[in-house]
Amino acid sequence: MPGVDSDRQILEHLEPHVRETKADGAAAMLAFVALDKLDFAAAELSAAVRRALLVLAAGGDLRRELHLDDGAVAGLAGDLDDPERRAELSGALRELRSAADELPATAAVLDELLADPDRAWRALATAILADELTDEG
Repeated sequence: MPGVDSDRQILEHLEPHVRETKADGAAAMLAFVALDKLDFAAAELSAAVRRALLVLAAGGDLRRELHLDDGAVAGLAGDLDDPERRAELSGALRELRSAADELPATAAVLDELLADPDRAWRALATAILADELTDEG
């Protein structure tokens, strides 16, 4: 597989962070790695993120920690939901899992995401929203 070596390097770097991060943060971190393997139209993604940011801003501090069950995350996940994209995410997570041998914390989180596609999808939405907030910060 072409990306396995680079995936492995990224996962090795993230392993200590995954170990030290709360469950939602670790899930979002690994979903973010998978994001590059998904096909989103830029205009669609941008519009969905703007709507999610408005929901997040209405709820208070934009710098607060995001959770997979936040309203803004749920809204973004719903806006972007598509069976083909979910299949892409599942495939990307499986690729990452194949590169996570001997990385116990990372492997465990990836196994949880693969076992719960809805959680994986919300983790992806969390990652997208967190990335946008980081870019703006």
